[in-house]
Parts: sequence; structure tokens; C-alpha cells
Amino acid sequence: MDMAIERPRVLSGIQPTSGSFHLGNYLGAVRQWVAQQETHDAFYMVADLHAVTVPQDPAEFRSNTRLAVAQLLAAGLDPERCTLFVQSHVPEHAQLGWLLNCLTGFGEASRMTQFKDKSAKQGVERTTVGLFTYPVLMAADILLYQSDQVPVGGDQRQHLELTRDLAERFNSRYGEIFTVPEAFILKETARIVDLQDPVVKMSKSASTPKGIIDLLDEPKASAKKIKSAVTDTDTVIRFDEEHKPGVSNLLTIYASLTGTGIPELEQRYEGKGYGALKTDLAEVVVEWVTPFRERTRGYLDDPETLDSILAKGAEKARAVAAETLAQAYDRMGFLAAKH
Repeated sequence: MDMAIERPRVLSGIQPTSGSFHLGNYLGAVRQWVAQQETHDAFYMVADLHAVTVPQDPAEFRSNTRLAVAQLLAAGLDPERCTLFVQSHVPEHAQLGWLLNCLTGFGEASRMTQFKDKSAKQGVERTTVGLFTYPVLMAADILLYQSDQVPVGGDQRQHLELTRDLAERFNSRYGEIFTVPEAFILKETARIVDLQDPVVKMSKSASTPKGIIDLLDEPKASAKKIKSAVTDTDTVIRFDEEHKPGVSNLLTIYASLTGTGIPELEQRYEGKGYGALKTDLAEVVVEWVTPFRERTRGYLDDPETLDSILAKGAEKARAVAAETLAQAYDRMGFLAAKH
């Protein structure tokens, strides 16, 4: 009996807009994806359809999509143990997205806080309809694969609630098709913050160049950023996110990359000062990113293997997605094409 059938199915995705992943991406999400390969029937996608809600340079966008796949593989995703694919390689995402758009109320979509925040920042004239319907496409992503669980951070919970509402609405109107997904809350997800402004989450949009560790940067550059990280005027190495956010961030990174408990690190650096902690952490980061960069480069240097992995991933994903979409079309009363 195939044990994968008994595993809960999980879907997650990452946009290919940033080029290099940063340390927050890896420790906050991708590392958990690697672990979930062992416990879940895992579907992971490079969410390129979501990325075009804002303008992209075509050549750079194509390059970044390949780069995202290479980094996911370098981080430990195994195509034999998960389904790894590019979203646009599975046209059923856009097709189910349209059906769900027609089930979503305008007011319902208008209440999405992420849309309100982003549209307020960039102005109405620069805000696309795609950004408005982004959460509906996200719902389609999840429901296509009959996902039992969806790993979500705080900023995505509202989108998951919309997904659940749409699944229940479709099921009650047209008959039970969609699995209503549950949130999969990662209890021990490391929240990595900006090295220069430790009250802000490390991110491409909010962080300064000196505050972010890009995994594909030269290791020496990453070490330098660790050594110049903001701490405080105290000298005690103690985990206290409220009063010592900078030091706490360094301890979190150290513990996450080495598996050493934070209490043990506090004990190890008792009376040693921030310089010692930063120097050692810089070495830890260099030791981790160096082979990661080499593995990523290896995949990029072998495009045939990369293309083969993506073709197989899309085939596996479509086998599930096409069946779900066909059921949805049938229940909504679309005339089936005769071949």
C-alpha cells in the first residue's frame, strides 16, 4: 500500500521575484518544507503567476524562476519525495482561479488587508486587477490539490479563511468536491529580523541591503553584515526579543543553523560580549551558505536536469489538478468537449 496516500497533503509556494533567497526565507519557510517531505504528501510551487501582479522584466523574471527552483533543490527539496513545479506550467491554476473569481463577492475581495495595504502604498492607478484577485488565485492553488493543510504566516491567514469560505460555498452550491483546508501553524518557525533594524522582519521590500543576508551573496559579504549587526548598549548575551531584539535575532540565527538550543548559547557566551558571538556566528553562516551556493550553481549549470525535474513535477501536479478542475467544470454545468 502506498503510504503517501495516508499522509496529509500540503501545498506551499514561493514567488521568484527576489533573485537570491534570503536567510529569512530559508529559516522561516523553506527549511520547514524540507522537513514536511517526510511527513506530508507535499506539493511545492514557484508561484510565477502571482509574481506578475506587479511588472517584471521578462528576461530577469525567467532567470529568477530557474534560480528559485535551483535554490529549493539546493536547500534539500527532493523531487522523489515531493512534487516540485512552476505554477504557470499547470494551466489549471488560472482556469480554476476564474471559476472562483465568479464565486467571490466584490466586497469580500475588497476587505483583504494585504490588498488594501499594497494598493494604498502604490496608488489606485498603479494597482492591477490581478493584485485585487490575487487571494482568489491563491485559493485556486490550494483547492486544486485537495490540500488538507496549508502552512501560513500571520499575513496569509485572511487569505486561507477566504479559501475555506470559497470551498464551502462551492461545495454547498454544486456538491462536495473540495477539501476544506486547515491552517498548518509552524510552532517553531524562526522569525528572522533585519540586522540593522531588528524590529522589522527581514524582507526584500522592507530591509536595507546591510540588514539582509542573501544566500547567494559572497560568503565574506554575509560575514561582514553579521559582524556589523545592530545590538544594544548592554553587554549581556541574553534572549529577550522585547528589550534586546538585535541580540535575540543573532541567537535565533545561530540556534537555527546549528541546532544548538538558545539557553546553551546564552551559557556558552556568558561574560564574553557581543564581538565573540558575532565572530562565531559569521563563521557559522559562511559554513552554511558556501555549500548552498555551490549546490545552487551546480543545478543552474545543468539546465537539462533542471528542465527534466520541472517537466516531471508539472506532470505529477497536473495529474491531480486536471481531475479536480474537470469535476468543478462538470458540477458547474459546463459542456464537456468531445474528443
